Amino acid sequence: MPRRHRLLAVTVAVIWGLNFLAIDASLGHFPPMFLVSLRFTVIAIPTLLLVPLPSVPLRWLIGYGIGFGTLQFLFLYAGMYAGMPPGLASLVLQSSAPFTVLLGAALFADRISRRQLLGLVLACGGLAIVGWSHGSTAAITPFLLVLAGGFGWAIGNLCNTRIRSSEPLHVVLWMSVVPPLPMLAIALAVEGPTRITASLTSWQAPTAVPAVLGLGYTVLVGTLLGSGIWTWLLSRHPAGQVAPFSMLVPVVGMSSAWLVLGETLSTGEWIGAVVVVGGVLLGSSGVRARGAGRSRRAGSRPAPSQPVGQGVGQRVGQGVGQRVGQGVSQRAGP
Repeated sequence: MPRRHRLLAVTVAVIWGLNFLAIDASLGHFPPMFLVSLRFTVIAIPTLLLVPLPSVPLRWLIGYGIGFGTLQFLFLYAGMYAGMPPGLASLVLQSSAPFTVLLGAALFADRISRRQLLGLVLACGGLAIVGWSHGSTAAITPFLLVLAGGFGWAIGNLCNTRIRSSEPLHVVLWMSVVPPLPMLAIALAVEGPTRITASLTSWQAPTAVPAVLGLGYTVLVGTLLGSGIWTWLLSRHPAGQVAPFSMLVPVVGMSSAWLVLGETLSTGEWIGAVVVVGGVLLGSSGVRARGAGRSRRAGSRPAPSQPVGQGVGQRVGQGVGQRVGQGVSQRAGP
């Protein structure tokens, strides 16, 4: 990956690291399931009216929206609302990196080097340490919810990298069409119309202004700018090379949470955090999609990884989502 592309990946990591403070502010006022719907509705409405649908495989666009936009943020917001601290959530969500690489290898025959495998083992071990340490001092459910969000992000990464669009911003905008309706249905069922209405009418509450500012950041900076750059990078490099840069997100997220919110971690959580970040960074250059190395040596864009078989590719495309309109990525990243 060229140096300027790595700098772009680092920029996205900074954007998404600060995103957790914005999400925390918004959750202080809006119910979590409704907040996910609201976040993507703000983007989906002008997209449907003004932005042409990009010419990309629809199954991967939908899968990107379901994985990155719906599943990631459903579980992330639920976990943070249930008590997961923002800084620690920024770390646990990066489980998407090992999930991405392992799913890519299992479903699409993406190659994993020994160095990458060692890094993934260390990262998973670090996550286990964090989960054990957090569970010994607080409820384990928020940790597991955010971990599930990382798995959703991985699904979005794998679909995203197979889109190969020359219009990455259009892809991000149209992925935002997927989450609003299913998330609104979940919000109405779980949180109820009374609670949702109260959050939309109590603008005099002290939490209202920080919540709206946080929502603006997650929409304009976190989703449009951050996810747009991320999609552009995934369209040019294998997911296993791009995804590990997300491990810089917790460095920013945990530092900013400490500075702004005074968040502290236990000794075990710090040890786990160091092992997670070190493990994924160790293996960050060890994955190559089939044929990618030859393409880079020739100076051309890497060819997308090939599915293990047409049946597998078709089942994955259908399994991650039928045509409900994909709104997602990294959901961004966060």
